[in-house]
Amino acid sequence: MRESGGRGQGPGRGGAGAGSQGGPGAVRRTPAGPGRPGRQGGAGRPSPDEPPRRNRPDDTGRRGAPDDAPRPRKDEPDRPEGRQARPDDPFDLPRGLTGAAAQESRRVRSEETVPQPRAGAQRRGPRQDSRQDSRQGPPQGPPRSDPRRQGRRPPPPPRPPRPPLVLRLGNPRRRINIGLIGMTFILSIFAGRLIQLQGLDSKVYEARAAQQRVVSETIKAKRGSITDVNGHELAVTVEAREIAIDPSKVLPGKRAHVAAVLAKELNKPPAEIAAKLAKTTSRYELLARDVDPLVADRLLEQELPTVTTKKTYRRTYPAGDLAGTLIGFVGDDGTGLEGVEQMRNSVLAGRDGKQSMEQGRDGQRIPMTRSQRQAPIEGRDVRLTIDRDIQWAAQKAITEQVAASGALSGTVIVMDVKTAQIVAMANAPELDLNNWQKAPDRSFVNRAVAEVFEPGSTNKVITAAAAIEAGAVTPETTFKVADHIRCADQTLKDSHPHKTEVMTFKQIVETSSNVGTIQAARRIGDQGLYTMLKNFGFGARPGLGLPGEEAGLLPDHTTWSGTQRCTVAYGQGVSVTALQTASVYQTIANGGVRVQPQIVAGMTDENGRFVAGKPGRQTRVVSENTADEIAAMLEGAVSAEGTGTLAAIPGYRVAGKTGTANRYDQQLGRYNGYTASFVGFAPADKPELVVLAVVQKPAKDIYGGHIAAPVFKDVMTFAIKSRKIPPTGPSASPARIGAGH
Repeated sequence: MRESGGRGQGPGRGGAGAGSQGGPGAVRRTPAGPGRPGRQGGAGRPSPDEPPRRNRPDDTGRRGAPDDAPRPRKDEPDRPEGRQARPDDPFDLPRGLTGAAAQESRRVRSEETVPQPRAGAQRRGPRQDSRQDSRQGPPQGPPRSDPRRQGRRPPPPPRPPRPPLVLRLGNPRRRINIGLIGMTFILSIFAGRLIQLQGLDSKVYEARAAQQRVVSETIKAKRGSITDVNGHELAVTVEAREIAIDPSKVLPGKRAHVAAVLAKELNKPPAEIAAKLAKTTSRYELLARDVDPLVADRLLEQELPTVTTKKTYRRTYPAGDLAGTLIGFVGDDGTGLEGVEQMRNSVLAGRDGKQSMEQGRDGQRIPMTRSQRQAPIEGRDVRLTIDRDIQWAAQKAITEQVAASGALSGTVIVMDVKTAQIVAMANAPELDLNNWQKAPDRSFVNRAVAEVFEPGSTNKVITAAAAIEAGAVTPETTFKVADHIRCADQTLKDSHPHKTEVMTFKQIVETSSNVGTIQAARRIGDQGLYTMLKNFGFGARPGLGLPGEEAGLLPDHTTWSGTQRCTVAYGQGVSVTALQTASVYQTIANGGVRVQPQIVAGMTDENGRFVAGKPGRQTRVVSENTADEIAAMLEGAVSAEGTGTLAAIPGYRVAGKTGTANRYDQQLGRYNGYTASFVGFAPADKPELVVLAVVQKPAKDIYGGHIAAPVFKDVMTFAIKSRKIPPTGPSASPARIGAGH
C-alpha cells in the first residue's frame, strides 16, 4: 500500500528528479493537513529575494494565492479534494513504471475501469483542483525562474500522450422513457385509426363492401299505351331483349365465328360486331336493343360464349306515320320526347322497380343470400279524342293536295263543335314513328299547334262579330264598296278588281271584300277589334298542352301602324296557329261559346278502369244571335255565288270561309309565297264538326277557295259518313251581288 499523499514516479510528477518516491519539492498530502516540503533538490516556497509573480489571466478569482502555485495538467483526471488514491484508479500507476510502460498501464486501466465520482462529490475542473492543491501545501515541482531575468521562457516540460477517449454510457432510464414515449405515440395512431374504421366510418366501409357484393338493377316498368277514342292502339309497348357479350372471354380463334353468327341474327354489319369483340379489355359490350324475344332465344340455343340477354320493352307504333307528330315518340331510355308521349310521360311511364342480390366475382348469384325486389308499377293508358279512321282520311287528303299543288306543307284539323275535342290532327309531310331516328328535326314539329301564319280572310268573321256585337252594323247594313281604299300612306285593294257598288254587310262577308271589311272595322275602332280578337283566343295558347304549342302574335292596338289598323281587319298583321283558327269557328258554330280544345279523352286508373277527362273550360264570346247571323253569312260564302263553292257537299248545308294571305318567311325575314286556307262547319243549321285545311306556299295556285276548299270537302264528307250524321234542311239562299238584288 502506498504512503498516504505520496505518488509514484513518472514524467511530470512533482519535478525533475526520477527514482525517488517524491519529486523535488513535492508536497506529501495527508488527510489531516497540508503537505510538507519535499526533499532536497525540490523547489520549496519562493525565496524572499524572488520578486512576486503577477497574476495571470487564468488566476482570476484567486485571492491571496501564491503566483507560483502548481497548475494541474489537462490530461490529469480530476480528483476530489482529500481523496486517497485507490488501487483501481487508472491514473495511479504502480511504482517503478516509467515511460512507455507507464503509458500502457494507463491505457489498460482506463479501458478496464471508468472512474465514477463518489456520491455527493462535486466534480471540479482542473483550475479549481489546482487552486485547492495550492492551498493544501507549498507548490510542487522545481522553482520557476523569471523569464525577464533569463531573457527567454524556458521550454515547457514534455507532455505525456493524451489518454484515449472514455466511452461514457448514457442513462438507461432516459432511453427507456424515450422509447416508451415513442411506442405510446405509435400505438395512439393505431388506436385512433381503429376507432375511425370501426366507430366513425364503419357505416361507410360497410356500405362499400356491400356495393362490391350486392348488385342492384332496375326493373323497367311497362309503358302505357296510347289509343284513339275507340280504343285502337296508336302506340303500344311490347316485350323485347337487350343482347350483350363479354369480349374478354371470347377466344381469339372463335371471334370470327361468333361475330358472323351475331351479325346474321341481329341484322347488324359484321364489321360492327367484330369491332366490339375486339375490345378484349371490356367485360360488357351492348350489341343490340329491342331485339325480338324469339331472336334472343335462338342466340341462346347456339351456346355462344358469354352472350347474355336482358328483358326490356320496346315501343312500337302499329299505324306507322298515322298522327305521327301528334303522338310523338320515346328515346332509348324510354322517356317521351315529342307529342303526347312527352306531354303525358309521367302517366305513361309508370314507376320502375328495383331488385338487389348478392353475387360473386364472376357475376353468378350467391345462393341462400339476401335478395330484395320491389315490383314495378306499370304505366297507365292514355285515350285520345282522335278517331283513327277520320285521322286517316284527313292525313290522306292533305298529303295528296300538298303533292298536287307543289306546296311546302299542309295541315288539317277536325274538331267536335260541342266539346271542342280534336277528332283529327294531320300534317303533311307526316312523321313515321317507327323510323323517327332517320327523319330530320323539322319533321318532329306538329304544325297544327306550332306553325304561326297570318290567317287572311278567315279572320274576317272576328271583324264581323265585333261589328255586329257592338251594334255598329247588321247583316243588312249597306256600304258603298270600291275595289280599293286609301289607308295611311298605302292603297289596299280587293282580291279582284270590280266597279264601285253598294253591298250589304252580309254580301261583303260572302264575297270576302277587303275594302268592305275595312269600312265596317272603322265603325268599331282599333280597341273594339283588338278586344274581340283576344276574346276569341288570339295571343294566347289554346291550352292543349302539346309540346311546341304557340300563342301566335297579337300586337297591342296602341302599337298598330297606320296600315295595320286596316289590314288586321282582314287577317294581315296578326299571326295565329291552325288550332287557334279552328277554335274561332268552333265558337261561332257553338252559338258564341268558346270551349277550350281537348286532345285527351281520359286515362286508365291503377286498376285499369277508364276515367274520362274533365271537359274544357267554356267562355261566351258573342251572343247566340250574333253567332247565328255570322253562321248564315258563312253559309252564303259556300253557295254558288260565294268564294267557297268547292267546299259545298251535296245534301248538306255547309258554312265556311276562304282565306288567302301573304306568307311571312322567318328564315328570309320577308314575305315569300302565300297561305291558302278554308275553315267551315257542317251541317250549317245544326253544326257537328269543324274542319280546317291550310296549305303553305302552294306553287300552282294560291287561293284558298281553289287549294284548301277541296280538302275541306273530302275530309268533311268522310267524317259525316263516319259519324253517320244525317242531312238537315235545305241550303240557304245564295249570296246577292248588290243590295236589293
